[in-house]
Amino acid sequence: MKVYGCNHVAIEVGDIKEAIAFYSDVFGLEKLDEGEGDAFFKIGEHQFLAMFERKDMPRDTSNRHFGLMVRDEAQIAEVCEKLTRKYGIELIPGFRCDFRDPWGNRIQVVDLHDESLVWLLPYAEVQKAGVTFESNR
Repeated sequence: MKVYGCNHVAIEVGDIKEAIAFYSDVFGLEKLDEGEGDAFFKIGEHQFLAMFERKDMPRDTSNRHFGLMVRDEAQIAEVCEKLTRKYGIELIPGFRCDFRDPWGNRIQVVDLHDESLVWLLPYAEVQKAGVTFESNR
């Protein structure tokens, strides 16, 4: 058996309309008309983010988290800027772009250069973006 990736990740949010607006604005995610949960977003060619509304959800510091990949360092900076200036969200110290969304979910934002070339190369979206894997660091 061989696993080729992750089909979807699911999170809980306190207000589905606010969560749709937040994730659409910060990450430009495409909300689909069909799919699991109260909202279903495309986060690549083959992966999805499902959201379930849970009223009166306490904002806590549990260890639930997931990561999103953006193209490059400039896009990480764009996400950080929007989070801190527009939404007043503090980044988690010691990481490039880790934060807790307004419902307590920890999100880690990395760029394609942080990830293994072996599993990224087959992805059509990586090829379409014309990403090169030469780091300036």
